[in-house]
Amino acid sequence: MPKKTKDKEDRILKAAIKVFAQKGFFNARISEIAKEAGVADGTIYLYFRNKYDLLVTIFDREMTRIIQRVKEELASLPDARAKLERYAYLHLSLVEEYRDLAELFQVELRQSYKFMKDYRHRKFAEYVNIISAVVREGQAAGIFRRDVKPGIFKRAFFGALDEMSRFWILSSRKKYSVSTAAKQIASFFLEGILTEEARKSSAAAKGKESSKGKKGLK
Repeated sequence: MPKKTKDKEDRILKAAIKVFAQKGFFNARISEIAKEAGVADGTIYLYFRNKYDLLVTIFDREMTRIIQRVKEELASLPDARAKLERYAYLHLSLVEEYRDLAELFQVELRQSYKFMKDYRHRKFAEYVNIISAVVREGQAAGIFRRDVKPGIFKRAFFGALDEMSRFWILSSRKKYSVSTAAKQIASFFLEGILTEEARKSSAAAKGKESSKGKKGLK
C-alpha cells in the first residue's frame, strides 16, 4: 500500500476511534468521521464498506498491536508470577494511554450484538489465552498449583481486570493508580494458585528485602 494511501487510512481509523467513543457507534455518522479525518465523505468508502467494517478493522488492528506488545514484554520477564503482574499492568494502563480506544472497546463494542457474536471472539481469545499460557508455564516450573484449571483462571483474572477498566471508563475519577490496581489484582489471584514451595520462597525473599531495608536505616 502506498505511503499516502496508508497515512490516509490511518487518519480515518484514528478519527473513527475518536468519534465512536464520543458519539457512540450507533449514533456516529460517516460524515462526522470524515470531518474529523479531514477527508471528503466519499473518501471513507474508498477504504471501508461501512461503519461496521470500520469497527472490525479498528478492533483487528489495535488488538494485533496490543497482543504483540504484551507478548514481547512478557517474553523478557523471568517467571510466570512476574508475567501475570505485568499483564495486569499493561491491560489497565491502556485505559490511561488510549482513553478513546478503551472506551470504544469497553462500552461501544459490547452494544453491537453482531460484532460480539460474529467477530470479537477471535482476537479476544488470542489475547486472553496469553494468561492461560502463563499459568501453564508456571505449573511446569512448579510455581503454580497443578490442580488450577488455566481456562477457569484466565476468565476470572481477565474478568477482574475488565471490570476495573470498565469502572474507570464510566467513572469521573479514579481512586487508585494503575500500578496499585494491577499489583493488588495480580496479588489476589497469585495467592490462590501459588504452590506451598513457591509461597515459602516468596515469603523468604520478602523477609530478606525487609531485613536489608532495616539495616539501611541504622
